[in-house]
Amino acid sequence: MTRTERAWEVLGDVLDPEVPALSVRDLGIVRDVIDHGAELEVVLTPTYSGCPATEVIEQSVLSAIESEGLGPARATLRRAPAWTTDWITEEGKRKLNEYGIAPPHHVLPDAGVPIRIFGRKADQVACPHCGSTHTERTSAFGSTACKALYRCLACREPFEYFKPI
Repeated sequence: MTRTERAWEVLGDVLDPEVPALSVRDLGIVRDVIDHGAELEVVLTPTYSGCPATEVIEQSVLSAIESEGLGPARATLRRAPAWTTDWITEEGKRKLNEYGIAPPHHVLPDAGVPIRIFGRKADQVACPHCGSTHTERTSAFGSTACKALYRCLACREPFEYFKPI
């Protein structure tokens, strides 16, 4: 296994501080790992530019690389293209659902379809507890800005939904 492959493997164990059910790899914020010989460069794209967890994630990534003897390493933030929930892996979406957070729907439009800016209706969201789509949004914002609060009208359980962006 190459040093880069091992680094990717190690990063699969670095948990997101706001959604600890997911690794930084599951979230799709690790964009690349580059072996420069003397050091590894880990390219990260924050979920949004004001994400308060960015510094913690950077430190956790570098610490994990160093503790595995793969360093020295540096983190580079790449803000373009902007992160999208479409970068969350299928495994990550499965983990979100198991954790009790409904995963986001696909949002990137097909080629030629204009992006909507206004008038977006609330998504039909399946309950992560019972699977029913008979749900309602109770608040546009949850425990973090990237989540909304929902309630299942079938099993009556509240849950969070990871909003697509």
